[in-house]
Amino acid sequence: MVNYTDTVNVTDACPERYNNTKDAEEGPYDWNSIIQGQILASFFYGYIFSQIPGGIIAGRYGAKWVLGLGILCTTVLTLLTPLAASISPFALMALRFLEGLGEGVTYPSAHALFAKWAPPLERSKLLAITYSGAFCGTAVFLPIAGLLCSADFLGGWPAVFYVSGSMGLIWFLFWSLLVSSSPASHPWVSDEELKYITTSLEDKQVVKDIPWRSILTSLPVWAIIITHFCANWAFYTLLTDLPTYLKNILKFDISQNGVLSSLPYVAQFIIAVLAGQIADLLRQRRILTTTATRKLFCFLGFSIQGFCLIGAGLAGCNVTAAVACLIGTTGACGLLLAAYSVNHLDIAPKYAGVLMGLSNAFGTIPGFLGPIVASYFTNQSQDKSSWMKIFAIAAGVDVVGIVVFQLFASGVQQDWAKDEDTKAINSSEEAEPDLLVRG
Repeated sequence: MVNYTDTVNVTDACPERYNNTKDAEEGPYDWNSIIQGQILASFFYGYIFSQIPGGIIAGRYGAKWVLGLGILCTTVLTLLTPLAASISPFALMALRFLEGLGEGVTYPSAHALFAKWAPPLERSKLLAITYSGAFCGTAVFLPIAGLLCSADFLGGWPAVFYVSGSMGLIWFLFWSLLVSSSPASHPWVSDEELKYITTSLEDKQVVKDIPWRSILTSLPVWAIIITHFCANWAFYTLLTDLPTYLKNILKFDISQNGVLSSLPYVAQFIIAVLAGQIADLLRQRRILTTTATRKLFCFLGFSIQGFCLIGAGLAGCNVTAAVACLIGTTGACGLLLAAYSVNHLDIAPKYAGVLMGLSNAFGTIPGFLGPIVASYFTNQSQDKSSWMKIFAIAAGVDVVGIVVFQLFASGVQQDWAKDEDTKAINSSEEAEPDLLVRG
């Protein structure tokens, strides 16, 4: 994060909550805030570039090696990060750009993999359990990273990259041995399981020609794209701005407590897993249609997130309330995994990787715009009213996400995403009343 707060005035702040009896330990590199910002942003330049190609390649040639090699690339570059930093900041920027390229294929290829493995009525929980691993990893590794940085093991801070990179190599070994791009190519899938999966998927899930015109003119697709953008706006506001608010306004450095800094991600992990289970249960028991289920979890996730963002701005000097809002905001992101995050698989399972690449590319844009908006309001003065505007804008974007998704989202597979021999088969869901807004 670009630490522009070092050069601005901090006013209307709360009293100090701890004594800074020791000067902060100086890092080994004297990089100004502009260089730091460029280093962090360079990852997103690569990340946004590989989204759509990753989805296309995974859909056509299989997702196993696209996802696996993408993470292996990121893993190797993670191990090389201390070396690149010792050479020059520009070498580190180039490395992080390549990391972004490798990481950018992850979610599109994972969606392409789910398209061939996840039965329709199990998509929510399978995706939620899988993607929540990222939240769990963050929660577990944050305290570990703090310990590594303060220790002499492998040079202190470089150990963070060596340990996480080594874990990535171990992961790749297991991934190569245990995963297949489709059930039919997996050596250990039983005949019963193979039949269950293949018969539950109406289409052949083979991507040949991509119907770009139909995709780009589809309202349900744009509902996912816009909602993804809105969700990531709040996410990046939380990621980059809320800790700064706690430190500069509330005078509370959340990074000083590794356990506390992990709590938001623990909440996100738990809520995401529960949301996936409940969403599929609602659909399996025909309590709600797929469309209604997606819209319900979208409404709940954005509403809770928006209220918590406003709560953070109104917390005053109450650190307990502010941290509770931080946990609530992050936890609400878990609800959205059962909403727009899995919706690509509902409307176009065959092209789910491509759609995820498209929506995640747009979803990366708030990573650039969010800090710019924050700096506009806080560049000259850090006060509560300035930060309240930042949180209010993020909450307003949440409202846009609610409205767009409620009006235009759908849980029904689109005609342009069906094989020719299945187009005549109407989904039973299309005849069901949508219990929220008709999609």
